[in-house]
Amino acid sequence: MPTNKKRTPNENAFSAAVLATPEVENCFQAGFQALGKYSQKITPANLSKCEGSLDIDACTLTLYPNQSRWDYALAYDSKVYFVEVHPAETGEVSTILRKLQWLKEWLSQRAPEINQLRADAPYFWIQSGRFSILKNSPQAKQIAQYGIRPIPKLNLPC
Repeated sequence: MPTNKKRTPNENAFSAAVLATPEVENCFQAGFQALGKYSQKITPANLSKCEGSLDIDACTLTLYPNQSRWDYALAYDSKVYFVEVHPAETGEVSTILRKLQWLKEWLSQRAPEINQLRADAPYFWIQSGRFSILKNSPQAKQIAQYGIRPIPKLNLPC
């Protein structure tokens, strides 16, 4: 039976979820290509488990030009992780939390298929430069409450 559903080569659950999300349906990238130069900040234990990526920020820019948008989604071993590459400084904590709030709302309201695939601990702040958040500062405690902390690199498990 013919279908009007768009297909991608080597379709997996993540690529199907991206296709089912009108705001980003044409933005699926193989491997971690959507992260561009930042793909170097992701180390997968097994390259064959890399299932694709999505530049959320670039794909939703025209729809939400004045909002704090999250950067990327990537699928690895049938789980989706959300990565924000951003300076890790005390003054940026509120920006990250706004971006995280935007992402959570966008996933629940506009991208439920992608949201269903998220990993148990799906949100990562990868520092784009130096790390400058004092360990016991109110900002460090604030981001810890949201289960997110800046890391220099994301190592994905086997």
